[in-house]
Amino acid sequence: MTHASGKYADFEGLRERAVALRRAGLSRRQIRDRLHVDNNDILNRLLEGEPPPAWTKRPNAKDDLRERARELRLQGWTYDQIQVELGCSKSSISLWVRDLPKPERKRTPEEASAIARRGWEVTMRMRDEERQRAKEAAKQAVGILSPRELFLLGVGLYWAEGGKDKPYDRRENVCFVNSDPGMIEVFLAWLNLLGVERDLLRFTVMIHESADVSGAERYWADLVDAPETAFYKTTLKKHNPKTRRKNIGDDYRGCLAIRVLKGADLYRRIEGSWYGIVESARKADQRNRT
Repeated sequence: MTHASGKYADFEGLRERAVALRRAGLSRRQIRDRLHVDNNDILNRLLEGEPPPAWTKRPNAKDDLRERARELRLQGWTYDQIQVELGCSKSSISLWVRDLPKPERKRTPEEASAIARRGWEVTMRMRDEERQRAKEAAKQAVGILSPRELFLLGVGLYWAEGGKDKPYDRRENVCFVNSDPGMIEVFLAWLNLLGVERDLLRFTVMIHESADVSGAERYWADLVDAPETAFYKTTLKKHNPKTRRKNIGDDYRGCLAIRVLKGADLYRRIEGSWYGIVESARKADQRNRT
């Protein structure tokens, strides 16, 4: 074969020299440098059909791992154990040992399940401990609330959970309903901060009729430290046998409604304060954006 004029015009002569060097044991790099062949395509054509010398062949780095994996498999090791020992993938291990017999099961399915369950329990316990540490750290970071902080917190709390006046339903009264004892305690502390007298408060327990009604009534009365005369008649929710309730158990106590008598003026203060918070937040957001 003849090549176009130029550096490789005498292609056949160049090939003879390249083949001779290859058979003499030179590598591709050595031949390239010796013959000044900078084009890989030309070099491939010059050496076409000529196998590389043995010394240029790299040993398979996984040969030793493969043999070790087979040894461990014959000793009864599992894929997981071999993976940890050798640091290679399960897919490689499976390929290397697939012709070997599976090791005898050393545990019954029940024993294996029990071991897995214990491991999961440990994991869940560690997660729960981490969760509790995060909550405790956040709790301690709050510190003592200033009167202003409690005031703003209470306004936001009421506007999220309390009754509100509507253009189509004018009722400027203060009524707060919640099932969380902590929310109830914060709301009462806020009312105390505002100077609302306790004899102006009225309470109503609202609970499912199939729950422990008397127990819930005692619980809420103890929590708010109010006499029986401060409680309206308990509101009972009718039981629907077709509905499976999730709010069951000893810690289910329904909700507590707190009403403030003669609370129209207080309601107006709450609503005005809330819109003041909204306006202040808008201004703060605008400053942050600029």
